[in-house]
Amino acid sequence: MKKILTIILLASISLISQAQGRMQALFGYNTFYLAKQQMPYIETNLSFDAWTLQFEQLQTGAWRATVEVTIVLRQGDSVCHFKKYDLNSPTVGSLEELDFNFIDVQRFSVRNGLYTLEVTLRDKHSDAPASVVSDRVVINYDSSRPSLSSLQFISSATPTQHENILSRNGYDFEPFVSDYFPEQVEELNYYYEIYNINAEVGRKAFLTMAYIEQQETGTRFEGQRAVGRKYGAATVPIYGSLDISQLPSGNYNLVVELRNSDNQLMLYKKLPFMRSNPDVKGAEISDFATTFAGAYTDEPQLDLYIEALYPIASEYEKEVLSDLIRRPGIEEKQAFLYRFWQKREALSPEAAWLKYKERVDYVQATFSYPRTKGINTDRGRVYLQYGPPDFVRDEKNFVSARHLNAGHSGTPDLNAPLQGITSGIETNAASIGDRSTGEGGFVSESQGHVFYLPYQLWRYNKPMGDDPNRVFIFWDEHRSGYYKLLNSNARGEVQEPGWERRLCRQQIDEGVVGAVGEQFKRGY
Repeated sequence: MKKILTIILLASISLISQAQGRMQALFGYNTFYLAKQQMPYIETNLSFDAWTLQFEQLQTGAWRATVEVTIVLRQGDSVCHFKKYDLNSPTVGSLEELDFNFIDVQRFSVRNGLYTLEVTLRDKHSDAPASVVSDRVVINYDSSRPSLSSLQFISSATPTQHENILSRNGYDFEPFVSDYFPEQVEELNYYYEIYNINAEVGRKAFLTMAYIEQQETGTRFEGQRAVGRKYGAATVPIYGSLDISQLPSGNYNLVVELRNSDNQLMLYKKLPFMRSNPDVKGAEISDFATTFAGAYTDEPQLDLYIEALYPIASEYEKEVLSDLIRRPGIEEKQAFLYRFWQKREALSPEAAWLKYKERVDYVQATFSYPRTKGINTDRGRVYLQYGPPDFVRDEKNFVSARHLNAGHSGTPDLNAPLQGITSGIETNAASIGDRSTGEGGFVSESQGHVFYLPYQLWRYNKPMGDDPNRVFIFWDEHRSGYYKLLNSNARGEVQEPGWERRLCRQQIDEGVVGAVGEQFKRGY
């Protein structure tokens, strides 16, 4: 699982891009402690795939992408830390040179406590809305008792020449902002810090150990273990490496232990990760041919089913499935499909998959658009993630009466008499007469009507992982039959303050809640 609340949070954040259709960014945080100052601090890590960003040409002729980053740390209703900044990518000479990642690291001090950390990313050269990821952060370092920092994956470590944001204890540590290790990565590097261990052992020696275990069974991967001897101090930094070149594909934990001179366990910590290594064939891959996943032998169809898992996948699973569908390897894909559902429903993974497959087949049949799979549309993604909505309102030519105070700021008076309207606030355009002549009881737009583009309102009474009565508004901006998500009150979804004005082409003023806005508030 990529969301590891007490150790590291990694979340894939998706925006629209001109390159591959989805901006890929990984965000992680770790907590550390300055023992001498008795000051905890948070380190945030961002990693961007340049290929998925929008690049803009500079006056020099070079190309550069820019992401607006907002980091907010809250404790209750109080904001403890706020930073908003533009993060520029390295410049390139042409758009053929986008095969690279770039990172950003921030650090800020905090006190012990329970916090909410929220990060918002927006591609400044894209029209896509910003994306937000948030989670709880627990800070609990005791100045008198031994403890461990976060356990962090490291991409590289080099001796520090000049102090910088990557520097720590004489080395520059570049974070590995992922918990997915593809086959080309043959070493797993890690870093953590031990605090106040001298309160337990004094200045005596103690042992540090690191090894890899299977997540499902706890079985250790034999042959890989790093053991060191350290001495008690206020802060003891540990940097190590394990060879994973022969580690088969699967889900694992990196485990670190501290033991005293009597081999008694004092502290330990685990950090989950996923390994993809198709060239090392373990029994866990070949055995899947006899499961329900082994029945899917058409690789393009298998690719579609794996891609369809994206809306409900954990963050590291999203990264794995994105990598899987880019390259051939049917056995590994069958293994992933089976493991995905076994992890969620150990006793009946096939039944769980078949239930979800019904959603996939419905989405493909109902929401597909020329050159766009149903699973990649906004309605398809919401349907897969939340299931069938409890209520749907589908409007193709919705017209409402204009509020009398349109053109003025403030909240409209819904109890005020409506002049020239005989059918109420909401009326159906199909039943009214000639717009230009006013025949058939119709009053022209200038006399008080608001015309909306086609839209659908979906309501979920009790969505999983959210509050009751979550509402989604999808709109057909170009009347082409392709609906995009315009606004929602669900956690983590698009929230556009001026959404209703866009839906009616600015026929209502800012601050005015129109008929569709009232529908959104009611949920029907």
